[in-house]
Amino acid sequence: MDSYLALWMFAAVFIVLLTGFPVAFALSGTALAFATIGLQFDVFDAAFLNAMPNRLFGIMSNQTLMAVPLFVFMGVMLERAKIAEDLLESIAKLFGSLRGGLGIAVLIVGMLMAASTGIVGATVVTMGLISLPTMIRNNYSPSIACGVICASGTLGQIIPPSIVLVLLGDVISSAYQQAQLDMGIFSPETVSVGDLFAGALLPGMGLVFMYLLYIIITAWLSPNSMPAPEKIKREKGFYLSVLKSLAAPLLLIFSVLGSIMGGLATPTEAASVGAMGAIVLAFFKQQLSLNTLQAVMQNTTRVTSMVFMVLIGAALFSLVFRGFEGDELITGLLLDLPGGKFGALFFVMLIMFFLGFVLDFIEITFVVVPIVGPILLAMGVDPVWLGIMIAINLQTSFLTPPFGFALFYLRGVAPKEITTGQIYQGVMPFIAIQLMMLAILAFWPQLATWLPSVIYTDI
Repeated sequence: MDSYLALWMFAAVFIVLLTGFPVAFALSGTALAFATIGLQFDVFDAAFLNAMPNRLFGIMSNQTLMAVPLFVFMGVMLERAKIAEDLLESIAKLFGSLRGGLGIAVLIVGMLMAASTGIVGATVVTMGLISLPTMIRNNYSPSIACGVICASGTLGQIIPPSIVLVLLGDVISSAYQQAQLDMGIFSPETVSVGDLFAGALLPGMGLVFMYLLYIIITAWLSPNSMPAPEKIKREKGFYLSVLKSLAAPLLLIFSVLGSIMGGLATPTEAASVGAMGAIVLAFFKQQLSLNTLQAVMQNTTRVTSMVFMVLIGAALFSLVFRGFEGDELITGLLLDLPGGKFGALFFVMLIMFFLGFVLDFIEITFVVVPIVGPILLAMGVDPVWLGIMIAINLQTSFLTPPFGFALFYLRGVAPKEITTGQIYQGVMPFIAIQLMMLAILAFWPQLATWLPSVIYTDI
């Protein structure tokens, strides 16, 4: 009976979330309400609530989570420094003479901005404001223009350094250790954020390649949907200016990723390098001022506070859920599914996909993954592969109509003449590409596990 209260608690929190109540307080408030009910009817042990201070101390002392405000700061500062505008102008001229060249330029810039910021909303909004009017002026099909922007913006989910992967890496690591302890392994192996970064590289680059292939084929089959401009004027020293535009973000990305994967720095140390690098770039672009710094700090504080408040609310929710033996109910449910671990994984991925319509990746990472992660990992699922599958699955969910977050972000900044139907139509081919990548990764896990095994073999 206790475990069914856990399911009722899940149902209650979703009802509260649908009313628009803040997620962090919906999680913690619902958990406390059900804990009170459980204590009144003597079906809940108060010892679970006594464990909350230890959970909070664990969050406060977690070195990996310290990377979150630094990566957020780096992304917001790069956005304020208008790196994307210079990149788009230069790369558009580089590919602009080709049919579909502007679409290729937007995808490349979106990929670089996604890798630089790691924040889906910021990338989609920035690219929507900068590139959508340019594409429409060049007679691009509105649906294709919207699709390219939304798809390139969501690459921030999977291309490192990504805040999603930082948070997911921390949760997967804890789940992996718990799974091993449940199996009687008292010297558990660990999974790091660097493992997930390395594991995400090949699938992320594979997605970019498939997106590019789609744009090139569409431009060839339907030339009127992505026409080439009549003439591109290239001034003297054009290629040098392109190189300068590319050098700054690429250097920043490689310095952050290289230091992590080379074992030279922890994710937190690398994030501090990225934050400092963003300040330096803003300074050299003459975009750094006291007002800018103040705005960036305020934005960073706002986003970071939201992330950690959700994490605290999720920690309380998880404790009460376990107090009602909800984890045992979920374990039994997944073990009873046909198909073994693959059937369980498919069911979990399907649930997460639909949860992505109403919850952000932060809530799903902090609430759902700690519950299902240890069960799947105890069944023999590779932790790095599971993390990348979850990231791409959520990326697909955020693109899918009618509730995809990326679609809402673009709708908010798109001109009035762009209809919601055109946005939906434009993302459909990219959703198909995402599903193809999920299928490829499901049948070929080495795409995610090979690079980490090579990089970290001797570390």
